[in-house]
Amino acid sequence: MTQRTLIRGGWIVRPDERAADLPRGDLLIENGAIAAIAPVLEADGAEVLDAAGMLVLPGFVDTHRHTWQTTLRHRGGDWSLQDYVTQALFATGRRTRPEDVYAGTLLGALSAIDSGITTLLDWSHIQNTPAHADAAIAALTESGLRAIFGHGPAFTELPPGVDPAGRRHPADIRRLRRERFTSDDGLVTLAMAASGPDFSSDAATVDDFGLARELGLRITVHVGGGEPGPENRGIERMHAARLLGPDITAVHAAGATDEGLRLLADHGVTVSVSPQIELGMSGLAAPTLGRMLAAGLTASLSVDSETAAASDMFTPMRTAFAMHRRDARLPAVSARDVLRWATLEGARATGLDRRTGSLTPGKAADIVLLRATDVNLAPVSSPADAIVLAAHPGNVDTVFVAGRVLKRGGRLVADVERARLLVRASHEHVLGGG
Repeated sequence: MTQRTLIRGGWIVRPDERAADLPRGDLLIENGAIAAIAPVLEADGAEVLDAAGMLVLPGFVDTHRHTWQTTLRHRGGDWSLQDYVTQALFATGRRTRPEDVYAGTLLGALSAIDSGITTLLDWSHIQNTPAHADAAIAALTESGLRAIFGHGPAFTELPPGVDPAGRRHPADIRRLRRERFTSDDGLVTLAMAASGPDFSSDAATVDDFGLARELGLRITVHVGGGEPGPENRGIERMHAARLLGPDITAVHAAGATDEGLRLLADHGVTVSVSPQIELGMSGLAAPTLGRMLAAGLTASLSVDSETAAASDMFTPMRTAFAMHRRDARLPAVSARDVLRWATLEGARATGLDRRTGSLTPGKAADIVLLRATDVNLAPVSSPADAIVLAAHPGNVDTVFVAGRVLKRGGRLVADVERARLLVRASHEHVLGGG
């Protein structure tokens, strides 16, 4: 039986520039996809959702989040990058069990949905054992999110005589591709979260990228994130090794040279920017969106780590917009541009732009409804500006992923209390020595 939902009378916001907004319009969902958008639609037998007074927009896409670290929320407001590596990765990472990964990833995914994020790339650098990977995948699947599981490195003790810089990507990614992700059509898909030239040897990077391409996986890699300097030339080294290509997303890249940024653009590499973390964590270069735009790149946005950042996409949008607008010498950027970075450009950076990222008939019904009548938003005259400048997760009324309702009437359709209890127990173990 065809499943149909008619979203009626909302302000339909389409930041992808291919079609104009509709101040009052209808959107029809059929079998998990957007079937039609028009000023008025009729759909006999469809469930009707009254969206009068609401903004209807594509779901946000978070292109880089270490979701397992939800258990460590907000502990690192005064951390430097070195503090983060020492405390959140090596000290805590070695203590983190599969059940801790499951708990943190589940609550983090639910928090993302609550704020209107419908697609998330989980940069999961906690692959201490195959069971750790399975736990993260189970949590992402249970949440209902559209998710890309970025299979990353481990934080266990190395055998004697093994150089950390030469360590290759965990071989378990082959098992996942063979047994769990034989297709790229599922709601949860697989990518390689590679250590890359900033955190491993060039030879290891060549091997890791070769493995990802052998398996037909996109690559997401931290590169050029440190303060600018002569040592921050990992992009140039990847270019010299003929590794750059459109299947790569470069995370941060704010400390990259102008030459490095041009090389990314020339090879179709996408970029993920984490404005709140990059501004607030010493040791990371501050976002340089102007240089990226001048090089021909377009940003996508991400939360990064909840150890020192909010869990929603409104904060990265607002931070990126304010930082860029304060310098009149930079290329002009509008709130609508920033909203596109958080939706369609995020979908491009995850390789999912044909499936999600815009309100386009034929694409998946990954849709968010915001209450424009809430006291912090009303009256709305320019929806993109209202969303970027003032909206917050409390304004998110309804969230669809592939046509399935995951939040309705401002409340998640999930057992949030169970997720909280799991994280509380995990928190006590990871930090309390249990």
